[in-house]
Amino acid sequence: MNFNKYYLNAFTLIELMVSIAIAAILIAIAVPSFTDFYDNSRSEAASSNIQQSFITARSHAISYGATVSLCPVSSSSCGTDWINGYDIFIDVNSDGTFDSSDDQIIRSIDAFNSNDFIKTSLSTISFSAEGMVTGSAASASSRQFIYCPSSKTNSNAKGIDVSTSGKISLSTGSVNCS
Repeated sequence: MNFNKYYLNAFTLIELMVSIAIAAILIAIAVPSFTDFYDNSRSEAASSNIQQSFITARSHAISYGATVSLCPVSSSSCGTDWINGYDIFIDVNSDGTFDSSDDQIIRSIDAFNSNDFIKTSLSTISFSAEGMVTGSAASASSRQFIYCPSSKTNSNAKGIDVSTSGKISLSTGSVNCS
């Protein structure tokens, strides 16, 4: 049989289909782990962002000798949903709400992923000039913020605790937004 060199170096249709089937199986196995990796990375980044915001607010309160508060964004005042972002501001009258005529915004944090959840019982959190939690957050039974990527029961949820003394720490153990 006389075969042309061109045909000896080519793939057959069966070889191509087997290669595509193997690639599809490998992709089907890898995609779920990438989703979990993505959720964990997003949760780590968001919880770190929240923790750094609390540290920033507390250090500014001590540095400026004034009350510094954090509250969810809602046009020109404080809202209720932390997932839409929040403001860190010098709270001149220490009432825990943003008054555009008196208070000065230190930093605005943009909205988080709209598919995620933040669970907390606090509508605002304030730090006094001594670095202590003050206002309604001081008497709250829980000053915990829980960030849940994608679903309220995601295993990659992260929690941030704020003690009345102003200590900010990551929660240990399992947390969720249910």
